[in-house]
Amino acid sequence: MAETKYIFVTGGVSSSLGKGIIAASLAKLLQSRGYTCTIQKLDPYINVDPGTLNPYEHGECFVTEDGAETDLDLGHYERFLNVNTSQANNVTTGKIYQSVIEKERRGEFLGKTVQVVPHITNEIKNRIKILGQDHQYDIVITEIGGTVGDIESLPYIEAVRQLKWELGDYNALVIHLTLIPYLSAAGELKTKPTQHSVKTLMESGISPEILVCRTEHHITEDIRRKLALFCNVKQEAVIESIDAATIYDVPNLMMAEGLDQITLKKLNLPLKQDTDLKQWNGFLNKLKQAKTELNIGLVGKYVELQDSYKSILESFIHAGAYNDVKVNVVSIHSEFIEDELDTIKSLDGILVAPGFGERGIEGKIEAVKYAREHHIPFFGICLGLQMAVIEYSRNVLDLKDANSTEMNPNTKHPVIAIMDDQKAVEDYGGTMRLGAWDCELQKGSKLAEIYGKTSISERHRHRYEVNNFYVKSLEEHGLICSGKNPKTGLIETVELKNHPFFVGVQFHPEYKSTVSNPHPIFLAFIKAAKEFNTQKR
Repeated sequence: MAETKYIFVTGGVSSSLGKGIIAASLAKLLQSRGYTCTIQKLDPYINVDPGTLNPYEHGECFVTEDGAETDLDLGHYERFLNVNTSQANNVTTGKIYQSVIEKERRGEFLGKTVQVVPHITNEIKNRIKILGQDHQYDIVITEIGGTVGDIESLPYIEAVRQLKWELGDYNALVIHLTLIPYLSAAGELKTKPTQHSVKTLMESGISPEILVCRTEHHITEDIRRKLALFCNVKQEAVIESIDAATIYDVPNLMMAEGLDQITLKKLNLPLKQDTDLKQWNGFLNKLKQAKTELNIGLVGKYVELQDSYKSILESFIHAGAYNDVKVNVVSIHSEFIEDELDTIKSLDGILVAPGFGERGIEGKIEAVKYAREHHIPFFGICLGLQMAVIEYSRNVLDLKDANSTEMNPNTKHPVIAIMDDQKAVEDYGGTMRLGAWDCELQKGSKLAEIYGKTSISERHRHRYEVNNFYVKSLEEHGLICSGKNPKTGLIETVELKNHPFFVGVQFHPEYKSTVSNPHPIFLAFIKAAKEFNTQKR
């Protein structure tokens, strides 16, 4: 294709309607018809990226191959499309203003007064078009965060208006995701909120071509006709998005509604081929037909908000389906571990989650100890690996004061410590090992067996490392440091031999698990938990 086409997804009436899932589902359908797609997220908050945000504020921080700390929706994009995202796929207001201000300081605006229009909007347009510049993608889908009418979103809406005009007919369209609430007292669905939302969008100069209506009840033809009339769209372009049992049902629901067909028609693109969701539906069938249930404990300190560990939860779904089991994730707050001992005893596996800071650390260490001593399959991710090293140092090496310098800067045995080259860095956003890093696994190790190779690459997001001073002693006492970065010598993985499954990794395997390619460590962990469950019966 000579020209990249652009699709913009906006939201109205309410937040958390699932713009990311709709965008990912549409991209999946277009991809299955032979089009190359990518998805971009524009976030209206002023943080430069979500890297310093508390998970309670914004959910999980998703990390890309090139080390971008991004919105969790990029995780959905990768899981659905099985295509990596990058720095260019997530843009925040903070990044936009930072870039414009830096240009102003360098004198690039030649003394002009810097304003929202045209300088901020031009920067937004440039960021949107970056993904289409080399024509690597046929279609770029851009999800605009927030809700239409929010003051924070206005520059993005104006940028979209300008870009639609500049790109011309059939090269861009707007899909507006909205809510059709059901009033139980009246016993009917109400269209007025959607009408007002579209009116607000039109006041900004944008008339959406497609309406996607989130609803708890099926919308009638009369409602479609009414929405089409008052929102100035074709009736065939009023798409129902009813609540689904799983997000992985949504591509099929959107296909049944013809979202991909109406989109291609409005972009003046051929259907090319029938949608091919054979592999996708094979996964869905396995997911829904699983009879065996496993209880896996997720030990963390942000468990009240599920989005805090979104990629881990989705990785369990992928691995569960391919192991023909349903994974029930049991949330265990690490600050109150003593209240959860009975629950822990009933688990088929324990995952100690990533995190930062001192809160809840001792609870995570206790969870590791219980899993190690009672031979329950254990999987530690990032901080989970560090807790496994601390637990082993304290209880097997008898270094009672063993700790991380993150938790206790004055510990006598800093088995976990910050990297030397990061000690002088003051900005929290700059003190991370981020993105894809290589790892060499020991031949014959459990992890080499899991991966089926010894050279791997995984994504990182952390500041502290296993202190190499203690590695020899740890290995002499049975904790195998089975993976190392070939350039730095930093420890990437640990494991135990005489245990059903005891693995800790410094990286984040959950970021790379997709529907098409569940992550091998999650597959192996769930397989071990399934075997443990069988032995218990």
